[in-house]
Amino acid sequence: MKKRSKSIQKLLYLIAVTAVFSCNNKADRTEEKEADSGRVKTPVTVTKVQVTTLNDSIELNATSIFLQSNYVKSNINGYVQAVDVKPGEFVAQGKPLFTIVTKESLVIGNSISSLDSSFKFDGVNKIKATTHGYITQLNHQVGDYVQDGEQLAVISEAGSFAFLLNLPYELRPYVLNKKTVELSLPDGVQLRGYISSVMPTVDSASQTQPVVIKVDSKIPIPQNLIAKVHIIKDLKAHAQLLPKSAILSNEAQTSFWVMKMIDSVTAVKTEIQKGIELNNKVEILNPIFSPDDLILVTGNYGLPDTAKVIIEK
Repeated sequence: MKKRSKSIQKLLYLIAVTAVFSCNNKADRTEEKEADSGRVKTPVTVTKVQVTTLNDSIELNATSIFLQSNYVKSNINGYVQAVDVKPGEFVAQGKPLFTIVTKESLVIGNSISSLDSSFKFDGVNKIKATTHGYITQLNHQVGDYVQDGEQLAVISEAGSFAFLLNLPYELRPYVLNKKTVELSLPDGVQLRGYISSVMPTVDSASQTQPVVIKVDSKIPIPQNLIAKVHIIKDLKAHAQLLPKSAILSNEAQTSFWVMKMIDSVTAVKTEIQKGIELNNKVEILNPIFSPDDLILVTGNYGLPDTAKVIIEK
């Protein structure tokens, strides 16, 4: 009977001790929960890593130009009797441009013809275009007296139209090993250009080398128009991009990191290796992020290595 009584007492003692420990653990968990709920959470916004093909490119200016010009000259001394073109007009090869009549024909031509009808002397000479192109200069008008060899007009040869790119010498490897380049005109028109030739000279001051770029265009392009030439220096497939605002660094710009979400309320510091920067995007070389990883883009500055946050939508 005494043994049974002692056993009951031991059992009651164990139950009491267990109850005390349970109460203490519950109280501890309650305190931790209250402390956690009272911790300040920083409002943030997040983004996912963008995976795309990255073009590292530069832009240079190229100027439209007619590489060859045809100088229309008088072949006799006389007066300009007719001008059959105007500035800016496109002329085909063989088109009459000027009519020049000699001084002698004005003085004696008609009188001699009246005495001898078999004698034909009109002293009139027609000058024609020897190439296709645009009249970019018109030097004489009707009534002007011109001498043999004097310039009458200038035809900019249509077939010689091109863009002239003054290429910095250090960028030669990015251009001269390509057959085509992309050009953008000021009005937004995009053109494909073909590298035609490279001039064997370098400007001593700017250290640039002229490169001739031919274009196929159905619309006429004026001379001295400046176009943007897009030169691709590097092409990377499957590049990871993040907004520049997501990248944090130390004062010396020697260490870089982002704040990555590991659950719905916790962000941790993650070291990264940067690649190239393009506009407002930064290439991330390492680590390789998951498509579902969330990276802080606002509210991330000044956070500790592990921080409680609230994601705002």
